[in-house]
Amino acid sequence: MKNLFLLVFLFPIVLCAQYQYEPSQEHPYGLPNPAAPSELLDFAPLIGECQCLSQVRKPDQSWAEPVKMIWRFKYIMNGMAIQDETLKEDGTYSGSIRQFSQDSTRWYVHYYSYPSVATSLPVWEGNKKEDDKIILYREQKAPNGTEGFFRITFSEMDGDGFKWIGEWVDKSESFVYPTWKIDCSNSKFENSFDKEKRKIIAATKVFSKAYMNGDFETIANSYTKDAKIFPNNTDIISGREAIKERWMLGAGTKILHHELLPLEIKFFGNYAHDYGYYQGKSENKDGSIANWRGKYVVIWKKEDGEWKMYLDIWNRIQDQTRP
Repeated sequence: MKNLFLLVFLFPIVLCAQYQYEPSQEHPYGLPNPAAPSELLDFAPLIGECQCLSQVRKPDQSWAEPVKMIWRFKYIMNGMAIQDETLKEDGTYSGSIRQFSQDSTRWYVHYYSYPSVATSLPVWEGNKKEDDKIILYREQKAPNGTEGFFRITFSEMDGDGFKWIGEWVDKSESFVYPTWKIDCSNSKFENSFDKEKRKIIAATKVFSKAYMNGDFETIANSYTKDAKIFPNNTDIISGREAIKERWMLGAGTKILHHELLPLEIKFFGNYAHDYGYYQGKSENKDGSIANWRGKYVVIWKKEDGEWKMYLDIWNRIQDQTRP
């Protein structure tokens, strides 16, 4: 009987652990599964809910009045894919399932809507570009029969929201005709924890920009006065000046791109822990280009009202999904 009680008690815990990346009370929009392709984080800035304005092109080619809507993104399938849905004031709704294929190295987006019901879901395909835009395509003829695509572009993606535009383009993409645009900028729902997360994410972007610009003073000031870093194959390095000198060791390499992709940020009073992946691109002294990525853990601490890195550890990993 005792063993039966333990089994009944532990069964929900086992299930919870097994599907720990599903949406939950603590993480209402789910979490990215570390086993998923790293490209899953392309849509990370969109996770959550935004208040948006949607405009469509009318038959006379003028733009209709904006319609208010909510656009919600979340991780599904235990953090292996992304689902989104739009809820419009005019009573029309839509949604998508977004999956990244490692075989074809591209996104596949399956779209559905209401009140129209599709017997087979249209599919858009595409990738995130170097300018941080996500561009997706679906073959579609113009009303006059010209071959082309319906092109979707996500841009200006950050903690405040994003912008979206749908356009018909010809095969060469020299002719572009916008038919639908959605503005979700400066309108993301957030609570007090979300606001603090945004501050930390903003601090990571300041660090990345400084790293790309070789601004070692700003890099040093991204850390607390008593900060410590834990580079590979060396002792712990303590204090801003020593940390600045450590980062200056790589001054001969030009950093072309750098970004941090947090998987989780949790708060403990004036401290927070943050872990995830980083990725970047650099130009070596011989002119060769290197792409790299890795994982990190940062303990943040509030110093003079600002979030700064207190403990910082990272190491590179080999990305099996890329050549």
